[in-house]
Amino acid sequence: MCGICGFVDNNFVEKQDTLSNMMNKIIHRGPDSSGEYIDEVAALGFRRLSIIDLADGSQPLYNEDKRFVLTFNGEIYNYKHIREKLIEKGHTFKTHTDSEVLVHGYEEYGTNLLSHLRGMFTFVIWDNVEKTLFGARDFFGIKPLYYYKKDDLFVYGSEIKSILEYPKVPKILNEKTLEQYLTFQYSPPSNTFFKGIKKLPPGHFFTLKDNELTITRYWEPIFNEKDGNLDDFVNQIDETIKGSIAAHKISDVEVGCFLSSGVDSSYVATCFNGDKTFTVGFDHEKYNEIDYAKDLSDKIGIENFSKVITKEEYWDVLPKIQYFMDEPLADPSCVALYFVSKLASEHVKVVLSGEGADELFGGYNIYKEPVDNATYHKLPLYFRSLFARIATALPFSFKGKNFLIRGAKTIEERFIGNAFIFSEEERKNLLSITTSAKSPFEFVKPIYKKVFNKSDVTKMQYLDMHMWLVGDILLKADKMSMANSLELRVPFLDKEVLNIATKIPLKYRITKDTTKYAMRLAANKNMPDATAKKKKLGFPVPIRIWLKEEKYFNIVKTEFVSDNSKKFFNEAPLMQLLDEHKLNKKDNSRKIWTVFMFLVWYKEYFD
Repeated sequence: MCGICGFVDNNFVEKQDTLSNMMNKIIHRGPDSSGEYIDEVAALGFRRLSIIDLADGSQPLYNEDKRFVLTFNGEIYNYKHIREKLIEKGHTFKTHTDSEVLVHGYEEYGTNLLSHLRGMFTFVIWDNVEKTLFGARDFFGIKPLYYYKKDDLFVYGSEIKSILEYPKVPKILNEKTLEQYLTFQYSPPSNTFFKGIKKLPPGHFFTLKDNELTITRYWEPIFNEKDGNLDDFVNQIDETIKGSIAAHKISDVEVGCFLSSGVDSSYVATCFNGDKTFTVGFDHEKYNEIDYAKDLSDKIGIENFSKVITKEEYWDVLPKIQYFMDEPLADPSCVALYFVSKLASEHVKVVLSGEGADELFGGYNIYKEPVDNATYHKLPLYFRSLFARIATALPFSFKGKNFLIRGAKTIEERFIGNAFIFSEEERKNLLSITTSAKSPFEFVKPIYKKVFNKSDVTKMQYLDMHMWLVGDILLKADKMSMANSLELRVPFLDKEVLNIATKIPLKYRITKDTTKYAMRLAANKNMPDATAKKKKLGFPVPIRIWLKEEKYFNIVKTEFVSDNSKKFFNEAPLMQLLDEHKLNKKDNSRKIWTVFMFLVWYKEYFD
């Protein structure tokens, strides 16, 4: 696991100092060593966290005649197999790293190299003969890659803060992204909070030649349900996940595992055959999973390391969190992820984690909605629309009001992902600025079009793979682990696991009683019933409680009435959110947190 950065600029002479500054900004991603390549056109920088071939794995790496230059961030889990094939074709290797198969593989296969890979990655390869830069991001978007392109300048990096070190890259807030963020709680693909800086989408590669940038999609998940016996699916799932966990343990250093109370991390921890698990919790009974994690670790004979995060620690670290995130993220669990990564980094360099299982196997509780409401949706749309109009017109709340309103909408009209913070009307009322941002439903429409003929649950999973998984789950996993120089691996997000997950029929994914039905049965073969059947909780954080306490209420209030806040927000609706929450009139904690995290981030990057 490493960090990469660089640029292509024919008209820039201060390449060495600039590249060094860019590399220094991401030293936390690779504190073990550094490397660089500079010629008259291009500069490639690299920071290394040593995992495989500790002695000889430094980058950049080259092919035999040094025409192709590689810098790479990630892990290729099937590199030994690829290496054998390339040696048979006459390639000569100088190291035993997984990295080197990429440069020889590109020389041999060109862009088709990507179809051979199993792993997580972003990498760039500079062809110093053709003066062409090639770069790619992994299938699911586990590792990030940002870029800036204007005229004859191209700058890229694993983190935005590195790109901002380039003197020709302006630091200008993208206000359209701010408006979208207020709904999604993260910056949705492919733009960022900085004008001109973009994200390379998952499953895409780019080619830069003669100042022309071409971006191409090389892979996408395809759901192709198959009829079959439940027991057969369960056995295939268990076999495939165990195979993926084994592949993800390839390392020359010790590998540990994160462990919460959920079935996903418990499944990985039970099967990874390691010695250490890591857990954090809070000093509230409902927000502490440490006792559970210790109990499971004891049962499977693994040592558990844990930490209770205090309120003071949580709030004090918020500016640092938003700095490392590059962009504001309003998911409260990213702070907990920072602390568990910090804890793990004191003992190991690599951890396994359970991200991705919910998207692949149908684990979020909201996925049950189409199944639970199937009977109501058999009513003609005319009647459902009538009930929705009546419910909307009533000035008071009542049990079932939201059900009636949502019941008249298609899945495309009511679901934009696992977070829906501010509606389009609410965010317009909140903002003191005007932008041309699309409505959230218009934003996700192109993704829905690709699965127009699938079930509603499948549509939700597919959307979350492209939005929530990339914009929130994987982003915080990468940034919080790398902030602590820790490599985080996600065995559920593997091509082989996806291959079986996308074949599972709906009836084996979601039932009236549970989510991830078939996967839970597979997990149950390896762990206690109570763990395998445990309801999805996420990573609970007590911000709802803290925001009612005078100290933290006033911390947020200070930001809400600040000069920075006045640049973007109307003060009255912000204070209404705070007061309603403190007086127990409404739970506005997620809305308050979304605005507050933006203001904390803005202070870090623009003050």
